Amino acid sequence: MFQRSEGARCLFHGFRASVRFVMSSEELISVDYEIFGRVQGVFFRKYTQAEGKKLGLVGWVQNTTAGTVQGQLQGPRSKVKQMQEWLTSTGSPKSHITKAEFKNEIVVDSLEHSSFKVVK
Repeated sequence: MFQRSEGARCLFHGFRASVRFVMSSEELISVDYEIFGRVQGVFFRKYTQAEGKKLGLVGWVQNTTAGTVQGQLQGPRSKVKQMQEWLTSTGSPKSHITKAEFKNEIVVDSLEHSSFKVVK
């Protein structure tokens, strides 16, 4: 698997060339989450989907009847960790996060989802 690496350069036999891809051996993980606070009616799911896609993650997000938001994240460990931080401290502009729980973190061989979906 290769990832884009913008700005990397190399010198090969005196010729300067852009290096566009670097090898990635980062393991894939899956984690379930639930976010508490003022997270419904404030576009939290939409912003979560957008942030997940921006980070190249797959998974889903949905409202619960208890007034929380829950879902699943899958992707490279470092990107999932970035998303966990975003879910803990940022969220949508009008949200107020009081607690974020992450459970069932496992290493996966392949992604179980093809995109990041808002479940209604």
